[in-house]
Amino acid sequence: MGFQRARSEEQRAERRRAILDTAAAMLAEMPVAEISLNELSRRVGLAKSNVLRYFESREAVLLELLSAQWQAWTSELTGALPAAVDKDADPYERGTRLATTIAGSLADRPVLCDLIAAQAAVLERNISTEAVAQYKRTAIADVTALAETFLGHIPELGAEDAFKFTGGLLIMTGSLWAHSQPSPALLAAYESDPDLAAFRLDFTATLQEVLEVFLTGLLARASRASRAS
Repeated sequence: MGFQRARSEEQRAERRRAILDTAAAMLAEMPVAEISLNELSRRVGLAKSNVLRYFESREAVLLELLSAQWQAWTSELTGALPAAVDKDADPYERGTRLATTIAGSLADRPVLCDLIAAQAAVLERNISTEAVAQYKRTAIADVTALAETFLGHIPELGAEDAFKFTGGLLIMTGSLWAHSQPSPALLAAYESDPDLAAFRLDFTATLQEVLEVFLTGLLARASRASRAS
């Protein structure tokens, strides 16, 4: 596509949307590591220098896309939880259902998982202090909102532990996604030596188990504290 120079706020917003939509389409075809600013510019139909008028770097594009993907996911998850988590069940059963629902919904969003996996090591590096601070402010608000949603289903956690769980969810998702996406060389190694498959992770099952254990520990600690007080 070709664009003429943007002269209004509406046109500038259109350019930003086009850049973000193009980056999202590219991520459906390739991992974050293979996204280049040159290829993004070519696909969106703008010169690289023009893309940089709207985003200061490739990483800035992907961080904004991460925020948008996270917000879309949390909206979907929030809508699914009332049917998935039985409000009359005990807190540990509710925790199990919550962990299962989270893991399954994240597995359905590989682009989001890939962006989360790249966040700390890649996306927060080639970016200005102002841009990364703005992203972090948005991320804190997003994590706080999701923690409040979780608290509505498992009030026994308390607000502080609900926030810790949500922050931990972000970290565990990124780590497990990275480790569950083996390279072609590693896949070949697994096939040649079945003993190595002990290190091969199933993302959904492992994330569900880790989240369930994390929640169980937080609930047990909260219960002990309640009895002691």
